[in-house]
Amino acid sequence: MIPREILKKIRQIELRTNRLVSETLGGQYHSVFKGQGMNFEEVREYQPGDEVRSIDWNVTARMNHPFVKKFVEERELTLMLIVDLSGSGLFGSVEQSKREMAAEVASVLAFSAIRNNDKVGLILFTDEVEKFMPARKGRRHVLRVIREILFFEPKRRGTNLKTALDFLSRVATHKAIAVVISDFQEPTGPGSWAGPKAAGVASSLTLSQASYAALRQANRRHDLVAVQVTDRYEMELPPLGRLVLKDAETGEVLEINTGDARKLAAFAKRQAEAQKELAKLFRSARIDSIQLRTDQSYSIPLARFFETREKRRLHHR
Repeated sequence: MIPREILKKIRQIELRTNRLVSETLGGQYHSVFKGQGMNFEEVREYQPGDEVRSIDWNVTARMNHPFVKKFVEERELTLMLIVDLSGSGLFGSVEQSKREMAAEVASVLAFSAIRNNDKVGLILFTDEVEKFMPARKGRRHVLRVIREILFFEPKRRGTNLKTALDFLSRVATHKAIAVVISDFQEPTGPGSWAGPKAAGVASSLTLSQASYAALRQANRRHDLVAVQVTDRYEMELPPLGRLVLKDAETGEVLEINTGDARKLAAFAKRQAEAQKELAKLFRSARIDSIQLRTDQSYSIPLARFFETREKRRLHHR
């Protein structure tokens, strides 16, 4: 029996995201994520404006006037949600934690998928794969996916994106829409992090070379989208004087003086540069990315992503 407060939380997310799906993103999802090809459906009489290339010459010869082949999109797709459950995801300096925002964004995409009769699967990971839900259809399944993202208790706290993407390559044998929802911050060795991860405040926006290579490889096989969720205090520290902070993933402890304006400015500059570098890595791998923050609405960046992608698709037709 699922506790009432958990059901209430899941229902709130469904209600919040359903309007966005119904009014905006459900249709755009259909436009920007296309099926694997076209299936022949029937022939019909030629009409002015039809493509000459679509004429069925065999039927045309038999009937003595032109007929064209009609095709329908081979629609059914699989949306694989690959969600980071590492320790830093529990942080949020506002009402919503990074993990809660990840659940809402996943909800929007999952409800858009089932509205278009696509399947939805889930991979939850830390520095290992914690849970896998095979792709299925239907509202009940999507509500289970949201529940797991919100309330699953991982065994570990670290981050290893390569492990999750290697697992994806084993379980997704056909091309899928692979959406990675993460802060894209991986430990790069003791003492290497650039700032605090107190109670989950992640530090420098770093991605290991192995994870970057895995992203590139996954994007060649699947339609991969990187959704980065960060918090404002990961970008700019508040001036709160001396703080003793503990890394939520490695357990490392650091004392920092946030009353020093020069140190705060240096931290903000370093984070801004790291963010630019991460965006550059995504562009170089031709991976579409969306940047979200817990103190800002996700609906505008999501809508902008769909609009940009739709314009690009129409341009290449």
